[in-house]
Amino acid sequence: MALTAEIIGVGTELLLGNTVNTDARDISEGLSALGINVYFHTVVGDNPERLKSAVDIAKSRSDIIITTGGLGPTYDDLTKQTLAQCFGKPLIYNDEIAQGIRDYFASRGFSNMTENNMQQAMLPEGCVIFRNGNGTAPGCGFEAEGKHVLMLPGPPSECKGMFDECAVPYLKRLTDDGEIFSHNIHIFGRGESDVEDQLRPMMKRLENPTLAPYAGNGEVKLRLTARAATREEAETLMAPVLKELREELGDVVYGVDVNTLEETVIGLLKEAGKTLATAESCTGGLISKRLTDISGASAAYMGGVIAYSNDAKRLFLNVNGDVLENEGAVSDPVARQMAAGARAKLGTDLALGVTGIAGPGSDGTEKPVGLVYIALGTPEAMYCKELTLGNSRARNRLMSANYALDMVRRYLTGLPV
Repeated sequence: MALTAEIIGVGTELLLGNTVNTDARDISEGLSALGINVYFHTVVGDNPERLKSAVDIAKSRSDIIITTGGLGPTYDDLTKQTLAQCFGKPLIYNDEIAQGIRDYFASRGFSNMTENNMQQAMLPEGCVIFRNGNGTAPGCGFEAEGKHVLMLPGPPSECKGMFDECAVPYLKRLTDDGEIFSHNIHIFGRGESDVEDQLRPMMKRLENPTLAPYAGNGEVKLRLTARAATREEAETLMAPVLKELREELGDVVYGVDVNTLEETVIGLLKEAGKTLATAESCTGGLISKRLTDISGASAAYMGGVIAYSNDAKRLFLNVNGDVLENEGAVSDPVARQMAAGARAKLGTDLALGVTGIAGPGSDGTEKPVGLVYIALGTPEAMYCKELTLGNSRARNRLMSANYALDMVRRYLTGLPV
């Protein structure tokens, strides 16, 4: 039977909204990969009585309790003390951890380490110590009252590093019915409800592996998960389902186990030996930013022009003034001329031109907010797509960038653009 876990985030800053609880997200993803079910997320302030209450509730409904935060040196860092009391564990001073804290401060040139840092060296008796590779506060794990309790630090870089390096090996030892292996299938061009409706019969039929949809940032992700003793056995279980998924969904699947659409595009450009340039108006450099986030993108992406005003479109991209006057900046011919101008200026094989009304206000014409034109210039032809996206400025920019990148992907893989 699968184990269940509850994550308790400790920190008043989480309740006030000053800090976003990314720790819970990261840990949930990690637990899911281990086949451990997360049924509850709880957030509690720096108050020992309320934390005790939260732990008592977690005891009643979860096999594993994971806390984040409250392990530091200040007076309100009370997680260890509170959980030790909840489970009847005395805190024991650990000389090795204490020396590690002193060494940490000395290596960074801090000669005035305050004594309150030493409270971080107090750990529950008999616990497994989790070393902190990114800070001073160690974490730990122990078993008591039939529950496994893991305490991790709050800062995200410390929490995720400790979870991956220490908590995951600890938790793997608790499962005796194989390991979890998965593939992430990335989809662009279909909505989550649409994909789920098509795949519902398959999802109901599957037992091992299983299939679940997730809404992403303007896209859909499917997670295919198998439990098996080895990676090879899991792949044998998943291979026919992956094949069936590709046949069901067709060309909206842009990758399996890739990170992003832009990473896929850069990879395809490199494989094809092609170069790309961009000319952006309503996206304001978002496409360029996403492409240059990819290490090594300079081998395929040559650069871009942010031509927000009509003057910039004329000056930097040679967009015809009469076309701007007669058709308007947000139009099919302007998008095409922007792409052609970027391709000529930067001497690339391919170029994108994007112009639209991001909103929430209009551009003074009768054209609707969310109207976007995306052109892709290639050696063989010029393609242009018209979109009507809606009133959200952020979503319109995101989806315009997604559609632009997908046009490049489709062209490079021989699909209809």
